[in-house]
Amino acid sequence: MSTGKSVWKNEYFKSAVVIGLIVAVVLGVFLTLEFGLGTTVPIRVVESGSMCVPYDSLCDGWSHPFAHTLHVGDIIIIQKINAADLNANYPNSDIIVYENPNDPTSTPIVHRIVSEHVVNGTMYFQTKGDGNGADKWPSPPSTLEYDDGTLWNNNHQGVPQNLVIGKVVMRIPYFGWVTLFLKGNQWGLPVIIGLIMLLVLLEFIIPIIRKESTPKPETKTEGTEVKNPALMCRTETRTSTLSAKTATMHIFKKG
Repeated sequence: MSTGKSVWKNEYFKSAVVIGLIVAVVLGVFLTLEFGLGTTVPIRVVESGSMCVPYDSLCDGWSHPFAHTLHVGDIIIIQKINAADLNANYPNSDIIVYENPNDPTSTPIVHRIVSEHVVNGTMYFQTKGDGNGADKWPSPPSTLEYDDGTLWNNNHQGVPQNLVIGKVVMRIPYFGWVTLFLKGNQWGLPVIIGLIMLLVLLEFIIPIIRKESTPKPETKTEGTEVKNPALMCRTETRTSTLSAKTATMHIFKKG
């Protein structure tokens, strides 16, 4: 029990536990979202401005963070959904995340549904970025501005339901810029790693070095008294002086 208590009192151990808890919470939140929303990638970052509609000539995501469209740097939460349950009633239709029909391995596209139709039992969705083309959301777009024909070509059928990853159910402004910074700068990741190493150095390594370099105080061994020679000399001198004074006083009294 005493060993366990001493471990819990150790500041380095407490710091390590806190760091471990933070990592566990982050992973726990991600896994919970993955399980609850039914998709393997429940969180993404908006990388382009195709969904941003300019307000006062600004489309930066900072001046109007709570608009009904998406901006660069937004974190989006994605939920897997049955294709039949998607809302295709433009301009209040769902924003979906889908794989490029011509290149499914490329970065998924995040655009709004403009219309839907069924071909041989398969649902297809025509999509468009809110900020793309001349007809910006919420104006009805021309068919010439659909993604199928501007970004990729699927014989103008649209996105098949099997390529729909999910729909956007929430957006968190600003916080995705950290990811974009790391992705867009070759030195971004080394800087983050360096900061983590500096934190570990300040929190763990330097205190240990200081503790080892601090001289340990002298301890008395049981049955042995450690004496200071200079102090002993001063004590003996004072004792001799007092004895001499006492003898002199005794002589004067006697006389």
